[in-house]
Amino acid sequence: MMSDKKHKNTHKGAVILFCLFSLLFFVLMFRFVQIQATGKADGKALAIAAEKQYKQKQTIAAKRGSILDRNGEVLAEDTPSYTLMAVLDPTMTTDPNDPKHVVDPERTAEKLAPLLHMDVREAERILTKKAKQVEFGTYGRNISYELKQKIEALKLPGIGFIRDTKRFYPNGTFASYVIGYAQQKEGSNEEKSKTFGMMGIEKSLDRYLQEKNGYVVFERDKDGFRLPDTKETIVPPDNGDEVYLTIDQKIQTFLEDTMNQVEKQYQPKKIIAIVANPKTGEILAMSTRPSFDPNKRNITNYLNDAISYPYEPGSTMKMFTLAAAINEGVYNGNELYRSGSYRVGRNEIRDHNKVGWGTITFNEGVQRSSNVAFAKLVKEKLGEDRFLQYLYRFHFNVKTGIDLPGEALGNILYRYPIEKLTTAFGQGTSITPIQQIQAATAIANGGKMMKPYVVDRIVDPDTKKVVVQHKPEVVGEPITKETAQKVLDILETVVTSEKGTGRPYQIEGYRVAGKTGTAQIPSPKGGYLTGYENYIFSFLGMAPKEDPQLLMYVAVQQPKLSPTETGAAPVSMIFNTVMKNSLQYLNIRPSFEKTEKSLDKKGIELPSYAGQTVDAAVKDVKAKGLLPVVIGNGAEVEAQLPFAGDEVIVRERVILKTSGTVNMPDLRGWSLRDALKVAELLGLQPSVKGSGYVVTQSIRPRSSVRKGDYLILELVEPKKWKEAVTQVQTSQTDRKEKAPVD
Repeated sequence: MMSDKKHKNTHKGAVILFCLFSLLFFVLMFRFVQIQATGKADGKALAIAAEKQYKQKQTIAAKRGSILDRNGEVLAEDTPSYTLMAVLDPTMTTDPNDPKHVVDPERTAEKLAPLLHMDVREAERILTKKAKQVEFGTYGRNISYELKQKIEALKLPGIGFIRDTKRFYPNGTFASYVIGYAQQKEGSNEEKSKTFGMMGIEKSLDRYLQEKNGYVVFERDKDGFRLPDTKETIVPPDNGDEVYLTIDQKIQTFLEDTMNQVEKQYQPKKIIAIVANPKTGEILAMSTRPSFDPNKRNITNYLNDAISYPYEPGSTMKMFTLAAAINEGVYNGNELYRSGSYRVGRNEIRDHNKVGWGTITFNEGVQRSSNVAFAKLVKEKLGEDRFLQYLYRFHFNVKTGIDLPGEALGNILYRYPIEKLTTAFGQGTSITPIQQIQAATAIANGGKMMKPYVVDRIVDPDTKKVVVQHKPEVVGEPITKETAQKVLDILETVVTSEKGTGRPYQIEGYRVAGKTGTAQIPSPKGGYLTGYENYIFSFLGMAPKEDPQLLMYVAVQQPKLSPTETGAAPVSMIFNTVMKNSLQYLNIRPSFEKTEKSLDKKGIELPSYAGQTVDAAVKDVKAKGLLPVVIGNGAEVEAQLPFAGDEVIVRERVILKTSGTVNMPDLRGWSLRDALKVAELLGLQPSVKGSGYVVTQSIRPRSSVRKGDYLILELVEPKKWKEAVTQVQTSQTDRKEKAPVD
């Protein structure tokens, strides 16, 4: 009974096993037939799987596109770099006499740490890790070829390098917000060696600059070596395109260097500066402070303030209000008005000196930067609605569309009557520096307003084919050519007139037209900040005035000024230096081609030097071909002769009296006219003998004088002057020799 049952179970098990093996057999047979028919197994080609085992694929690295200036000078490029690594696995060494791993971690750390600028203990900790291979973090990345050579010279066992590339910016802090920066992106192994733009042109044109690696595929043996006489497949690398900017390296260098000096001397919260070609809209230089070095990425502000910082422009806005009034035929520069204050409903508009300058002409109002003059122009002459149309015609209501990322848009504040008038002189309404540059091109370019741009062209580095070419673009004609010329004529007087606020912006040899600005800064508590330094001081100017080739805007926010300095000091330091150097670099001929002969006929009108520093006044007098004579040891000029507005001739002396101790100058060889200037300024009573040039004076040179002292002057004719001086000197020597000795 038990035997039959056991036998029955055995048969049942055999049947089950037979069924299982039969099913497995049929599955294998089906799969075999399927593979034979399709050549595929698990969705992958068997041929490919076999090929992978015997083929090797190697990457051919491509280069990210370079960024260059208008003349082909490199501003950003890929350069070789190296990553330091150390082999710690002893099994890598097969010959004890030729170790391939770190044998002495302590000695190795002591040698490497100083070169890597890291702590010796930290280096030793890395070299004693339980790992086959290690790196040194940020200390060991982006190593230059020179440092690599120094490390290799140490001949440290187990120390090696992985070759890579890094993005390099040869000029450091240089148009940093224009160029931006790029860096390696963390991620997969395939992406880790690729660089991606993170700011500026590097980011906005990343699709052009981005490279694509190539590769080569060849057959290999089981040990990985290439088989001889076999075919290979090569896919060449696709290097990134080269981007040529409109930036001029020379002009940008002028700007960066001067801004560094101003930043160091005046410690302002911000500096913004743009240099443009008004004929084309090309941006030749652009920089801000604070800035950063793209190699170090020491960034504190991620916005390009030149295009991303809208603020109330202040009186530079008056340039465009003036243009609108002239273009509409409602401006009469010789018409008189009462300066000081102007009531609008319950509000009152005041000039910057509060009390004004009495009854003056509108031309003088422009020169003095009178708020009342421009409020009256809009309210009584131009009309608020027509003025708004001109704000739109100058494109203050839209972005310029400059080819840089992050451009912001200002806000035209035009709801209430008072806002419409404050906009006329740059308060309330906010605009960006680049909007001012674009609008000013219309004045500098015969009425045609040019779109600003920084990318000149994009070129394929392998074929040299131009992929993208930017050309100058006229975006509007807000004023006529005749209006533009009239505006230039008036803006020049802002710089040249003794009453003009732009006097500090005179440049030797060149005629400058422009407008100053002193913008208030809104307070977090409401209203505006108060205090001598709490302004944005600016200047928007162009030169040479007769045919402007360069247009420049400079703004300096809250500089630390000395008690005797005005906000024009740091602004003019940037504008004058950069503009003059750039004009000379571009071989633009000086404006002043008058000869001394013609100046003798027409004369030179003197400005007022009262209140200016002695150094500034002396510099200006020399620039006009005159001879400055300083009397006194004070820091500022108190009085002058000839007076402001008087005409003088070339080589004539200009006497500048300062505060402090006053000493008598040496008048010998002076004309009577010049000598009498000194007598008048010092309040002396002159007595003259003879005619011609001074040969003797009764008050000894460099001695102190008092008002009312007598000054006796003896003069001789020019032909006899040298002989007379010799006789006087001989006589003085004889008197000294005969004098008693103490």
